[in-house]
Amino acid sequence: MSQTDNTPLVGILMGSDSDFDTMKEAALVFDEFEIPYEVSVISAHRTPKELENYASSARSRGLKTIIAGAGAAAHLPGVTAAMTTLPVIGVPIYSKKLSGQDSLYSIVQMPAGIPIATVGIDNARNAALLAIQMLALGDSEIMQKFEEFRKRLAEASMQKNKKVQEKLNALS
Repeated sequence: MSQTDNTPLVGILMGSDSDFDTMKEAALVFDEFEIPYEVSVISAHRTPKELENYASSARSRGLKTIIAGAGAAAHLPGVTAAMTTLPVIGVPIYSKKLSGQDSLYSIVQMPAGIPIATVGIDNARNAALLAIQMLALGDSEIMQKFEEFRKRLAEASMQKNKKVQEKLNALS
């Protein structure tokens, strides 16, 4: 299933352009892994027909998963999940009023039958990595890139430990 064209595999949705600074982190991860994606601003409340068109056509357009970020009432991930059979990953967006707690609860507390994978508040990077893991299940090239990423992550962690140990030894 190796990706040979630029047909987007992942849709990145946000309810408002004010969510862009958070959601661009997902796009940066997809760029790093060379996975084609598309980005759209579609409001579950202000443009529900556009959301229905987007979500209901996503699979036929070649998307494999959708990441939806939303703040406040955060209905975008849930409404999207209700309108597609693709996996939806919700990103709760931080807000000043309730520090993103309202977004988190709105996304994670979906009714039985309409699941949404939910990451931490403002953690679009983890949403992208989860989407990559999903894609990797059917694509050995993506899996190899993901495994290499995890090795680099572990190596960076070991280097941090080494630096701390050197500082401790210098104090002795």
